[in-house]
Amino acid sequence: MLAAYRYCEAVTGQQARNFAYGIRLLPTEKRRAMSALYAFSRRVDDIGDGRLDADAKRARLADTRAVLDRIRDRGIEEDDTDPVAVALAHAARRFPIPLGGLDELIDGVLMDVSGQTYETWDDLRAYCRCVAGAIGRLSLGVFGTVRAPGMSAREIERAPEYADTLGLALQLTNILRDIREDASGGRTYLPADDLAKFGCPTGIHASIAPPDADFTGLVQFEVRRARALFAEGYKLLPMLDRRSGACVAAMAGIYRRLLERIARDPEAVLRGRVSLPGREKVYVAVRGLAGLDARAAARRGAGGRS
Repeated sequence: MLAAYRYCEAVTGQQARNFAYGIRLLPTEKRRAMSALYAFSRRVDDIGDGRLDADAKRARLADTRAVLDRIRDRGIEEDDTDPVAVALAHAARRFPIPLGGLDELIDGVLMDVSGQTYETWDDLRAYCRCVAGAIGRLSLGVFGTVRAPGMSAREIERAPEYADTLGLALQLTNILRDIREDASGGRTYLPADDLAKFGCPTGIHASIAPPDADFTGLVQFEVRRARALFAEGYKLLPMLDRRSGACVAAMAGIYRRLLERIARDPEAVLRGRVSLPGREKVYVAVRGLAGLDARAAARRGAGGRS
């Protein structure tokens, strides 16, 4: 079992530095469970991003869903040859993880495989809920919730909604950061309505914006949308224990600062991949451990209830 978890932690450390940075703040059992969730999700994403043809990708995704069904049916033994399945099966027995969220992730990747485009924000939001909102809800199964003083049971019931919304905020930030990379692969995720409004009716297909486009206006418009999602999603923080809250605050904080870096220089996303220096990530982690973001979210929530 430990070998299976170590494999998942190695995958996480190699493939997702921001995610790995955040989950380091968790106690051992939760960190291992989160690494198992990530490793399975990474497998799904890698199929979608790989070079196989569409039919082969669909077949691989069907095989992966079958593995998920075996996990759900407790059909994975500890000596199974698939370390990701072994680790995730153990995590799902230890924590109330809503495994259906991984079905949603597979559904979202199937949208990518089919080359689906998004006419409106509502269309894109449905995709983001599959590939990122579901991950928020899955993670909440590991984190659990706590009821802070003055918090009603009805508010706690909204925790999955807030986790979902925070996932959307992270995914929209990812979409903005990866505009150039996606364009090189022939993909445009931003809604067609928004692209047309800012002079990019055929999308973005190169490392420079169309000559008559208001690219800065487009990015700023999406930044404002992402900020609103972050503000709503941060309401989750007071509902988490200290270390889980620190983990979420660190991961969300890194992406929130990444979003602000994009806002300051929108065309940077066309020049290369925007990232944060290590020292800034350390600062975000310290804020999370100190509970500063959780307390700020609690104050905003109390103000909204008064």
